[in-house]
Amino acid sequence: MRSTTPAPTSLGAPHPCTPLDGLTVGVLGAGRVGAVLGSVLQALPTTAVVAASGETPATRERMADLLPGVEVAKPTAVARACDLLLLTVPDDMLPGVVRSMADSGSLRPGQLVVHTSGKHGLDVLAPAAAVGCRVLAVHPAMTFTGTAADVERLQGCVFGVTVPDELATVADALVAALGGRPVRIAEEHRALYHAGLAHGANHLVTLVSQAMDLLRAAGVDDPAGTLRPLLTAALDNTLEHGDAALTGPVARGDLRTVRDHLSRITEHAPGALDAYAAMARATVERTVADGRLAPRRAVALDQALTDALAGEGGGRVPGRPGTSAPVREFDTSWTTSSPDRHGVGQGGTR
Repeated sequence: MRSTTPAPTSLGAPHPCTPLDGLTVGVLGAGRVGAVLGSVLQALPTTAVVAASGETPATRERMADLLPGVEVAKPTAVARACDLLLLTVPDDMLPGVVRSMADSGSLRPGQLVVHTSGKHGLDVLAPAAAVGCRVLAVHPAMTFTGTAADVERLQGCVFGVTVPDELATVADALVAALGGRPVRIAEEHRALYHAGLAHGANHLVTLVSQAMDLLRAAGVDDPAGTLRPLLTAALDNTLEHGDAALTGPVARGDLRTVRDHLSRITEHAPGALDAYAAMARATVERTVADGRLAPRRAVALDQALTDALAGEGGGRVPGRPGTSAPVREFDTSWTTSSPDRHGVGQGGTR
């Protein structure tokens, strides 16, 4: 990835005479991402958000807070009302939404159609391009709360951009207007780019939450306050030095300590065992590769992890070694066909 322009000097301030001047904007799916991006564009003197869609009460409340006075309309009406259509819907819904807008005649030649998905590039916008729309993929590498606090976080935020060469200036102007800096992502690398962000940010939430659970089980009154300075230092060191920042018992090959960890986690927080073992194995591989951990010690650590996951009774059950409890099925009742967006991943790192 390469950065193509410097970050703007002030939040939401595009360069004079940009390709965005005088454009009307529609936000299709004004969830956490869409409402925030729309609010930034609405605050500019050169663009106006004229319509937005959203179905849930939480989204309507968010729109009232961040997009006051903007018409709430059906998706097709939003698409017809604007020069720049911002598609901020979940990744899995995006292909259907684009196809629906194209098939309904809601899109027109020359219209800018922009999605904010991390996973998708331009291919998903093919139905819009087929009717003559100018298409862009512009993904903010940021986690969103759906509040005004997100606006400041966009300052200097990287946006993963996939765009035809002839629209590069438009994409760069849009990212600058949103307070960010563009980084080009090749179409074939969009999913890999998004996986890196999700693994680093979304999985970090799970990891830190599990770490806090372990500290609570150990009787620590303030797990967050205990972890904050350690995690801040670890993150800063890793971003600066990469694998050289690795410390701890796995990197040192302290087999007895790792066995004690596994035993206590199994006893007090078995739900964290899978993640601990997976991350420990990944740490072993990386420290062997850079020569810090002897192969024989790595084999012993790997065996300790295997034994813990197998449990005394064999028959590994996810979440609790050595038990025969049934595996709980995931609840998917939250999924919806609405073109509204609410998750982090958005993300976010979505």
